[in-house]
Amino acid sequence: MEHEVETNRRLWDGWTKIHVDSSFYDVEGFKAGRDPIDAIVGELVGDVAGKRLLHLQCHFGIDTLGFARRGARVTGVDFSPEAIAAARRLAEETGLDATFECAAIASLPGRFDSGFDVVFTSYGAISWLPDLEAWGDTIAEALVPGGAFCIAEAHPFSWVFDDENEESLQVRYSYFDRSPLHYVERGSYADREADFEADSYVWQHTLADIVGVLLARGLTIESLAEHDRVPWQGFPFLVDAGDGFWTMPDGSPDIPLLFTLRAVKGPSPAH
Repeated sequence: MEHEVETNRRLWDGWTKIHVDSSFYDVEGFKAGRDPIDAIVGELVGDVAGKRLLHLQCHFGIDTLGFARRGARVTGVDFSPEAIAAARRLAEETGLDATFECAAIASLPGRFDSGFDVVFTSYGAISWLPDLEAWGDTIAEALVPGGAFCIAEAHPFSWVFDDENEESLQVRYSYFDRSPLHYVERGSYADREADFEADSYVWQHTLADIVGVLLARGLTIESLAEHDRVPWQGFPFLVDAGDGFWTMPDGSPDIPLLFTLRAVKGPSPAH
C-alpha cells in the first residue's frame, strides 16, 4: 500500500495549507480562546488535567492543543510533514506546551512504552489506514495500565451510502469490502471552493474490526455509543442542528452517523 499511503500524504500536505486558513477550523478563533473540543468528545474523554495524552492522526494539532489548554500534557502524531510543521507553529503562537512528531501509524509500534494516560483519535482518521493492526499495537503499548483509549469517529455503517447523492440515502458501497476506494478530491471538506485537486485512497473498517482489534490486545470496552449527528456535513442533505452538529432532515429516517468508544487497558499481569 506504499503508493496509496504516499498519495494520501501528498493530499494531506496540500489540505493542511488550505485548512489552517479555513473558517471550518477557525484558527484565529482558537488563538483567541475558542475551545475546539466539542461536547461529544469532551464527554467521552473527560477531565484531562495533569494527564499525558497521545493524539493519533492529529492533523495540524488544533484539537491536540485544545486538550493542552484543558491541562493535558500532549503529544500529537501525524504522517503529514506540512501538518506537523503547522502544529508546531500553532503551539508556538499560542504558547501552549506540546510535542508533535511526524510519523505514519505503521511506524509507531515500539515507539511508545506505556507512557500515556489517554490515547485519542477522532473524526475522519482511521479510514486513511489500510489496516488496524499497527494502530491497535500502538494504542495498547502507549497506554499505562488503567489508561483509556477514546475514539469519536464516523460510523462505519454510514460509509455504505453515496456521499455524492444530494437528495437521499442511496446504498453505494459494500460494508465488508476491504479494498481501497479511490477518489479525486476537488477542494477540501473544509473548503469546497479551494483551488486544489488530488487523488485519495480510503479503507472501510467495520465496527467489529475496530472493536476486535482492541479486544485482541487485551483492552476492555468501557463504553460504546452511536449518535445520530456528526460535526460536519457528511452528506449534502444533512441539516445544521444549530449546536455544531449536523443531522438527518425532519421526516427522514435516522441512521447512526457517529460512534464513540472508550476502552481501558487492564493492569499488567502478575509475575
